[in-house]
Amino acid sequence: MALLLRTLARQGVSVTRPQYSVLYRHAAPMGTTAKEEMNKFWSKNARLNRPMSPHLTIYKWSVPMMMSVTHRGTGVGLSGAISAFALAALVLPGNYPYYLDLIHSLSIGPFLIGLAKFGITFPVSYHTYNGIRHLWWDIGKGFKIPEVYRTGYTVIGLSIITSIALAAI
Repeated sequence: MALLLRTLARQGVSVTRPQYSVLYRHAAPMGTTAKEEMNKFWSKNARLNRPMSPHLTIYKWSVPMMMSVTHRGTGVGLSGAISAFALAALVLPGNYPYYLDLIHSLSIGPFLIGLAKFGITFPVSYHTYNGIRHLWWDIGKGFKIPEVYRTGYTVIGLSIITSIALAAI
């Protein structure tokens, strides 16, 4: 497809007289097919006893690795939760006071409500603080390994403290 677009862009489209040979003029002959190349690749990996990639069991899990996974998860989770709440607000019958009364009627107790508040505030605070950390990296700062770990633990600590403080409100 790229070859076709590149050729058409170079030569232009001729409406009056079609030039079918133009499409093949810039094509380089291939010595092997893609299937043959893939077979060579997999046989070499089998001969060298290499694991199939990506293979998470061969990696040593580290704090930055887990924080990256968590940052992506909180981003997807937050956007999904916001979208679900927005959709629910549009399609469910009733209004806000109705659902607030419904929650109060469950009598779930202050501990579970505090736990739910923490569960809502932690992803928000974690994603916010880690996003600031990523912005710091975007300007080229904090790439040394000790700094990566220090800022990682700082993000975790600030997220927990902020979540507890917001859940206590």
